[in-house]
Amino acid sequence: MWGRRKRARRSVAAVPELCDLCARTFPPEEAVCGHVADSSAVHPDDPLHDGLRRVTACCEAHLELIRAGYRQRPFVQEELWAGKIGRVLTSGRPFLTMTELACRTGLDEPDIRRAIAWHNERRRRTDG
Repeated sequence: MWGRRKRARRSVAAVPELCDLCARTFPPEEAVCGHVADSSAVHPDDPLHDGLRRVTACCEAHLELIRAGYRQRPFVQEELWAGKIGRVLTSGRPFLTMTELACRTGLDEPDIRRAIAWHNERRRRTDG
């Protein structure tokens, strides 16, 4: 019988991690990871992780400095809601009724209107 020849497996080099504070690269097994509250973080696939940003550091001291920086940043609820709306509008039909948008984002109409107003005001400030 003919047997299959076993081929040598190619070793895949691990992609190095990057410290979010000092930009040093290091092997993945040395990474110190955590999550921080961030209203600009909207997970592409999992709405339960919205508002949480995964951060990576080269050591515990750098992770704590990253966390301290995020604690100084305000958590803007309307920013998070605008991100949720953006995710829905870019993943399906670009035009939805208010009811459809509420169902797909889990937000109610007043929150959607506040998010849109926040987004429009921010665009006015950065564009003009």
